[in-house]
Amino acid sequence: MTKLSKAIRIEKIGGPEVMQWVDVEIGEPGAGEIRVKHHAVGLNYIDVYFRTGLYQQPLPGSLGMEAAGVIEAVGPGVDGFKVGDRVAYAARPPGAYCEVRVMAAAGVVKLPDALSFEQGAAMMLQGMTAQYLLRRTYPVRAGQTILIHAAAGGVGLIACQWAKALGATVIGTVGSDEKAELARAHGCDHTIIYTRENFSQRVREITGGEGVPVVYDSIGRDTYTGSLDSLAPLGMLVSFGNASGALAPIDSAALASRGSLFFTRPTLFSYIAKRQDLEHTAQELFDVVLSGKVKIGINQTFALRDVAEAHRALEQRRTTGSTVLLP
Repeated sequence: MTKLSKAIRIEKIGGPEVMQWVDVEIGEPGAGEIRVKHHAVGLNYIDVYFRTGLYQQPLPGSLGMEAAGVIEAVGPGVDGFKVGDRVAYAARPPGAYCEVRVMAAAGVVKLPDALSFEQGAAMMLQGMTAQYLLRRTYPVRAGQTILIHAAAGGVGLIACQWAKALGATVIGTVGSDEKAELARAHGCDHTIIYTRENFSQRVREITGGEGVPVVYDSIGRDTYTGSLDSLAPLGMLVSFGNASGALAPIDSAALASRGSLFFTRPTLFSYIAKRQDLEHTAQELFDVVLSGKVKIGINQTFALRDVAEAHRALEQRRTTGSTVLLP
């Protein structure tokens, strides 16, 4: 049995205008699959990467990595889920920009009743990213001073609050006075407005010349050298995004000359590839949000059919915190 539903599809890579709101046929879930009716869908910069072709996928294709909703149907061989369960996910392949979706149950977790669908859609990718960055890639310890770029963005606001809860002192870069105020309200101790300040010099001033043990950098090309210059010897640059463009090939001598630095380019999907890791990551995220230590700021909402405008706002850095698309 198939039914018609609405979804965003792209026939070619390009600007926001390539996203089309079309009818699609939705079938029954197969072995290991579930059918989810979305109540809210998350917007992330990775969606832009797929739309523009920085990250490649077969075309025609879909976009969207995270959403929250209710299970409508369960395929053969699925354990632990039933029709009516509230669920949320950040999972591959792209395809969350839709009303209803058939997908692998292995990438989905149950959403606690105390969290709304909007919160679920807003926090899965960004929140689990903050979890692996702060808890696994470079485990932040109380008393450390760290640097987070794009501190007023989706991952940034979550990471600032979480790092503060771990006992760290947080330095954050932002693009405006308004974003600086927002970052400070979410646990950022020192804000640097990168559009008018040299952030690596400011980091040195704040740390008494020492530099920081870790930089979490989602900006990419524009901040790479300054990020290296902000690190203390044996420090780690965690490059987890390319908002300003992809990095040039890494010059290992640049790491050596600054004090035997470490560089890593992690992705969430490596960290949650195993089911046990996905469940642990999601549970730790749910726990820290339910405790009140981390608040999920949904600062923009758009109708899913208006996703092109949402992409424009994101690319023009007019958004703060999380953005949710409503089917």
